[in-house]
Amino acid sequence: MEGGEGLQYHSGKSVWDLGLNCDVALPCATQNEIRLEGAIKLAEGGCWCVAEGANMPTTNEAVDFLKTKVDIYIPAKAANAGGVATSALEMAQNSARLFWTSEEVDAKLNGIMTNIFATAYQTAQDFDRPWDLQFGANAAGFLKVYKAYKAMGYLKF
Repeated sequence: MEGGEGLQYHSGKSVWDLGLNCDVALPCATQNEIRLEGAIKLAEGGCWCVAEGANMPTTNEAVDFLKTKVDIYIPAKAANAGGVATSALEMAQNSARLFWTSEEVDAKLNGIMTNIFATAYQTAQDFDRPWDLQFGANAAGFLKVYKAYKAMGYLKF
């Protein structure tokens, strides 16, 4: 490889399988890029936080393992929500024919992301699952749908 002195190619391996030491892991490329083997290597390498930037970049068994080994695991639906929220803000701005400054967009996005974290965190606490942000995000989403269905009269209990 031109200009790649000292670089090594590891055929069939993920960067997460190489046993690199890190504090924070940010899987942001593809689905299932961190498998159990990689999760074990991350924990052994001192990783204390995994924040998913791709859609489902960690396999279920790796997530289950990481949630017992790292201090903070932030699932994609929470950590990766900023891009979706920004797109929604852009569509709202365009449809209303408004122009927001970057500071206004940042303030709106900050409020959205703060609310996502607070809701996931508080819901996890309410169900006695402290810091299980994956559970908190899932349960909060389910409760929101449940309450909407109940309010519309679709549920009789």
